[in-house]
Parts: sequence; structure tokens; C-alpha cells
Amino acid sequence: MKIGMLTVPLYALPLGKALEYLAGIGVQAVEIGTGGYPGNGHCKPAELLHDANRRKEFAALFENSGIELNALSCHGNPVHPNREFAEKSHRELIDTIHLAQQLNVKKVITFSGCPGDSPNATYPNWVTCPWPDEFLKILDYQWNDCLLPYWEKASREAKSCGVKIAFEMHPGFCVYNTASMLRIRREIGDTLGANFDPSHLIWQGNDIVDSIRELRGAIYHVHAKDCALEPSNVARKGVLDTIPYHEEFDRSWIFRTVGYGHGQDFWKKVVSALRVSGYDDVLSIEHEDSLMSVREGVEKAVASLRDAVISEPPAAMWWA
Repeated sequence: MKIGMLTVPLYALPLGKALEYLAGIGVQAVEIGTGGYPGNGHCKPAELLHDANRRKEFAALFENSGIELNALSCHGNPVHPNREFAEKSHRELIDTIHLAQQLNVKKVITFSGCPGDSPNATYPNWVTCPWPDEFLKILDYQWNDCLLPYWEKASREAKSCGVKIAFEMHPGFCVYNTASMLRIRREIGDTLGANFDPSHLIWQGNDIVDSIRELRGAIYHVHAKDCALEPSNVARKGVLDTIPYHEEFDRSWIFRTVGYGHGQDFWKKVVSALRVSGYDDVLSIEHEDSLMSVREGVEKAVASLRDAVISEPPAAMWWA
């Protein structure tokens, strides 16, 4: 496995400088944002697609730094009930898929998206319980009228380009846990898989090792991000928490850098479970720890992962 990073928090640096910094601290691969909610500060697909020379210059940055361009990341909502927003998300996704093909990148990271409750909706509507019965009607509309038709078509486009799509299982969107991830794969096919981010599953109460095992063969990418629950706040109000992220004291949970929500034993078990389940690719650090600077958070995550990662194949012998 390799240690990687989603470069969104480094947008203040030119990409070349960001890669130079990451190489210096031991990062081996990167995931580059191309649009959607994280933006495209290091990569503008629409421009690169139409300029072969700029694509060559872009690719040369990675070759010169010795860092692998492992994934393109386009976290939008192409089934948003606002048609203008949905179309923007769709175009960014399709451009990202085509750029991945041009750059020989094999996977695109995104969200499944979340529709509204009807064709007349204005905002997405994330359903979290089956009653009153209207909620199940909403889910039926979202999956059968919006989500499945969209991703059936988008997955065909990705497959024709030789690209896999990895959904970040994120609450607020239709694919948010192992069950919803497996459902969409059953319905659409294995062009779709998971971007496994433990942080989003930890606060939902999932056992992370069990979740990895359940998704055996379906994990295409991994975000290395931790999550810490505050027991006193959970005891008072549960884990469904709408307190803003920057009000850490009052939240039931917050995102943490690797090792600051769970210790090394946890992360070693996660890495081992991934290996057992057939995943031997990049652990991509996603820095969203509001208690640390980007530099401190990333460097501590690298140090934690360096101790946990399994980098040699089982047949490798120490004397070889």
C-alpha cells in the first residue's frame, strides 16, 4: 500500500510546490480535486481536455516529483433537484472521467448525490427513517426515478473510458453506508464501487473492520481520516448532529487526523482488513481536522500511517 493525500487543503500552493512538499514528508501518491464541493484549485478538466500541451505539462509535474497521480476527485451532486446545480455537477463529472482516461488514471472519486422528495423539490432530502410512510415513498422516487437511471448512464460512460467510479459513502447522500453501496452495485454493476472513508462510518456506529469485510472486492479507494465521538454529547443528543463543525465543544463527533480519534491498534487492524479483503492501493489522507493546521494534521497522519501500512507483498523476504 502507498500513503497518499487529497490535495484540496493545499490549494494555496501551486500544484508543483504542493507535490514538492508532499514528496518531502513521504507522500507517495495524490488524489486531485477537479470540481464539485471541494473545487478544482489544482486541476481544471475542461481546460486540460482541450489542450494536449497543458495536459503534458500537468502530467510532467507528477513525473518530476516522483508522486503518482492515483485518482481524480469530483464530489458534486448530479441528481440535485436544482437543475442548474445538477447539470454543473454532471458536466464536471463527465469532464473528469474523460480527463482520467487521457491521463491514464483508473478511478474517479465522487458522491452518489441525493435528489429531492419529488420533481418539484428545491433542495435534496436525505431520508433517515422508514416512518411516516411518506419517507419510503420518497426513497422509492429517489432511487428508481433519479439515482439508478442517472448512474446507469454515467457508469456506461465511465466503463467506455476504462474508469471506475468510487462513491464516498457520505451521510446526506443516497449511498452512505455498506448496505446502500452494495445495493447500487447490485442494480448497476461493478463499474461502481466504494471510496471507503472510515470517518463517516465511525459516527454512524459501524464496525469498520466488519464493514471492510462486507465490501470485499467493492473497495476502489480509501480516505484516511479519523473521527472522535464526545461521549457526553452523544449521551445527551445522539449522533445526528447539526451543530456547525467549528463548534467542536458542543458537537457529538468531529473529524480528526489519523491517530487522533483511534489509536495505532485500530489503524493497523483497518490496514490488515483492507489487505485481507483484496485492497492494496493508496490510503489517501483527507485533512478535515478542525483542531490542527493542515501541515500538522497531514504530517501526523503520514507518521501514523507509515507505522500501520503494509508495503511489501506477502512473498517478500527480508533477505531478498
